[in-house]
Amino acid sequence: MSSILYYAHDPMCSWCWAFRPIWQEIRAALATSIPIQYVLGGLAPDTNQPMPFELQQKIQAIWKTIKKQVPGTTFNFDFWTQCQPRRSTYPACRAVIAAAKQEASCGKTMILLIQQAYYLQARNPSDDSTLMELAMELGLDQQRFMADLNSAATQEELFRQIQFTRRIGAQGFPSLILHQAGRYHPLRFSYQDASTTLIQIKELSDARQAGG
Repeated sequence: MSSILYYAHDPMCSWCWAFRPIWQEIRAALATSIPIQYVLGGLAPDTNQPMPFELQQKIQAIWKTIKKQVPGTTFNFDFWTQCQPRRSTYPACRAVIAAAKQEASCGKTMILLIQQAYYLQARNPSDDSTLMELAMELGLDQQRFMADLNSAATQEELFRQIQFTRRIGAQGFPSLILHQAGRYHPLRFSYQDASTTLIQIKELSDARQAGG
């Protein structure tokens, strides 16, 4: 049985945004050796309630921490004054699934568009209207996207992925988990060096070959 690397994430997870450059390096390094599968973790369920001020302050503090710890990560703090924040990432997760239904590669592109909208353009991916705009920018079939965005099938797929991330041992987001020889191996990673993860994968692969 071949190995699979699972990337557990949420498109509105700020640490996932910070990890993106290193994740791209890891993906490129493994392009011809290990298949990669994205799984959505679903940070925050649907709600129409405004985000409490204390939570807004907490998340802004996380953004500032990331800027210090992961140099080069950019955030547009205008989001907090120009948008009505809600603690709801499920809509963005469903948008990734809906985009992928039209073309598999569009799911990954939608992740990036959501991140850019949220962190750079002060647009709110918790709003269906923003997600529709992103679908238009991606060139998707708009009517199909809107129907899929809030369909029961899309919601069921999101719940399936959320449950799967928990079952394989994802501890927060992002999480990298290598499935190999029937076991799930959580991997260490660095926000500044892809080799932290790549070395572990090589060691696990070498150990597997030596053992059998």
